[in-house]
Amino acid sequence: MDPIYLILVIILLGLAVIDLTVGVANDAVNFLNSSIGSKVAPMWLVLTIASIGIMLGTLFSSGMMEIARSGVFHPEMFTFKNIMMLFLAVMLTDVILLDVFNSLGLPTSTSVSLVFELLGAGVAVALFTIWQNNGGNLIDYINSGKALAIISGIFLSVTIAFVAGSVIMYISRLIFSFSYKKPFKYLGAIWCGFALTAMTYFIVFKGLRGSPFVVDEFLALIEANMGKTLLITFAGWTIIMGILQLFRVNILKIIVLVGTMALALAFAGNDLVNFIGAPLAGLDSYLHAKEVVAAGGSIENLYMYSLKGPVKADVLILLAAGGVMVLALWFSKKARTVNDTEVNLSRQTAGLERFSSSSLSRALVRWGVNSNKAAKKIFPKSFIDKINSRFVLPEQNLKPGASFDLIRASVNLTIAAMLIALGTSLKLPLSTTYVTFMVAMGSSLADRAWGRESAVYRITGVLTVVGGWFVTALVAFTVAGLVATILVFGGKIAVFGMLALVIFLLFKSSKFHKKRKSAEAAKAEILVDESGVVETSTTEVRESIKSLLSIYDKTIKAIKDEDRRLLRKNALKSEELYKKYKDKRTYEVVPTIQTITLKELDIEQEYVQIVDYTYEITKALRVITADSLIYIQNNHKGFNDEQEADLEELSSHVAKLYETFMKKLDENDYSKFSVISELRDEILEKCADLTKKQIKRVKRQECGTRNSLLFMTILNETKNIALQSTNLMKSQRNMYKTVKRNAEKIPPKEVATVS
Repeated sequence: MDPIYLILVIILLGLAVIDLTVGVANDAVNFLNSSIGSKVAPMWLVLTIASIGIMLGTLFSSGMMEIARSGVFHPEMFTFKNIMMLFLAVMLTDVILLDVFNSLGLPTSTSVSLVFELLGAGVAVALFTIWQNNGGNLIDYINSGKALAIISGIFLSVTIAFVAGSVIMYISRLIFSFSYKKPFKYLGAIWCGFALTAMTYFIVFKGLRGSPFVVDEFLALIEANMGKTLLITFAGWTIIMGILQLFRVNILKIIVLVGTMALALAFAGNDLVNFIGAPLAGLDSYLHAKEVVAAGGSIENLYMYSLKGPVKADVLILLAAGGVMVLALWFSKKARTVNDTEVNLSRQTAGLERFSSSSLSRALVRWGVNSNKAAKKIFPKSFIDKINSRFVLPEQNLKPGASFDLIRASVNLTIAAMLIALGTSLKLPLSTTYVTFMVAMGSSLADRAWGRESAVYRITGVLTVVGGWFVTALVAFTVAGLVATILVFGGKIAVFGMLALVIFLLFKSSKFHKKRKSAEAAKAEILVDESGVVETSTTEVRESIKSLLSIYDKTIKAIKDEDRRLLRKNALKSEELYKKYKDKRTYEVVPTIQTITLKELDIEQEYVQIVDYTYEITKALRVITADSLIYIQNNHKGFNDEQEADLEELSSHVAKLYETFMKKLDENDYSKFSVISELRDEILEKCADLTKKQIKRVKRQECGTRNSLLFMTILNETKNIALQSTNLMKSQRNMYKTVKRNAEKIPPKEVATVS
């Protein structure tokens, strides 16, 4: 047998290890979200419990391995060579796709990725086979019925998870309210008994099916006595929880930790196939081909009927895969990034929102507000008040650093574990990401975490993540099909070329993520005291001034040269800068002030004003660049020589203003600051003089209407830039002086301690 096939198997197994790593980085949010969000225990304990769940779950996963072999396509229609290329295409695509989503901090579905990658690669290889054989039907190659059932199950789970999370959370909050300690004394044992019974039933009883450790007779015995077994289990758990309550044990913490382990177990049992299913299928194909060759057969026309049978995975392989997943869980930094997104969207408190609003989110919020008003007209006020009283947040509702309480955490874990384990028992590769994310979002909505202050931003975030899921399906199908086509046509050269490309992309992705997280960490670290705020503000002011001056100067030159390409480029840069400071002003300023602890209110005031002034400058610059682009695009007559000279002179005055301030900024020397005001006045006077000159040109009919409108717009917006820039510079100076003055009042030893 050609050694290339052994190399392909080694590559597949290597990619399986990488895929396990990036897969856990993506899916760790599914079972860590509730524990981390509620701060139920130290991180090391949460990770330890999750690791136990993963190792147990890997042993129950072999029943799902058939999905990668025959769940999407008919393996008996593919030759050994083509099936190996198909599996390789799936793994190459999966590694890159998941890593990209991890780097962006967006949770995606490994199940959807696998199914659509298998579908895309299967279609591509089938078309190649049809082309080789000069005929055939694509439908004969693709298991369309099973594939449609899998896809329908995945997307149906989104609706079911959201509705289940919303309804159960709403009922739970009505029972316990946010001040749940008193009612929990009486109902807590029953509540926890029900939750543990549900987890036991779906994770243990249903999850046992397909495990290599359980005989069919034992499963039959359990199913024959299921009602009695569940009743005994519920009574047992309730009694145990009641006893623990008597000893003042917080049994809610037990539920959350057990739920974390159960969900990790369900994740490993359901999703392990997504990472190692294709490589193991490739390994089995290779071993079967090797047996055929040893018996004197040929592999050229060897069709893979052997992949249609039931699968019993090797226990050692499952344990090894579980070990890789555990290591990735503990050491993957990208797993933390993905987790931050889901916790941010589901947190109870207001604060810095990662996503902005959208027209669809605003429409949905308006619909919700109107529905609420309609409900108030239908139901008696006393009834509405009684309901609202269950959702009143006490002052000390959450543990420091927590995003939601233990009641919500227990609901998230119980519902998600039940749904995922149910899907596993039915051999449906439900997306753990879809289920856990939508349960968390549903419980957040029911828990009124999406208030009027944050609803539009949270909904936009959810829509962004859900939209990313559909993009995942499309990209997975397309890229896997493209890669498979390259592999079957390119042969050995294509294999090593694609492998080199994947390694390169992983390297670039790692650098991008590291750089991004370093920048976020550095910003979070310095925004804790007065000097840190000044340092951050100084850096932002320096960068924004450089960008503003560059765009302004290039726009004036581009108008002179009638350079549409440069004007378009400047307009895009100006728009990006405007949106950046619009979002900063709208979404970041107040949460930033809430998170930093300053003794001097003047510094906070100056920080807010700096952002506001910068926003006003970018707004003026945006008008100049946009109007200039439209003017030149419409092929209007350019400015005459006199106008061009006037604008170039005005641009030099603006440059002098910024350069003078930049020098003061770099040297931290704000003495003789009056020169800034003098330069501002020169710009204002220059704008006034140029306005008079333009009026004279208009009277002499030297310029057209649109020409004059653009020229006057540039003058007016330049005045705004000069005024707001001077205000910005004054605020930056005042902030620096305030910090310096405060530092001089503190003895040297205390300054060192504070810093």
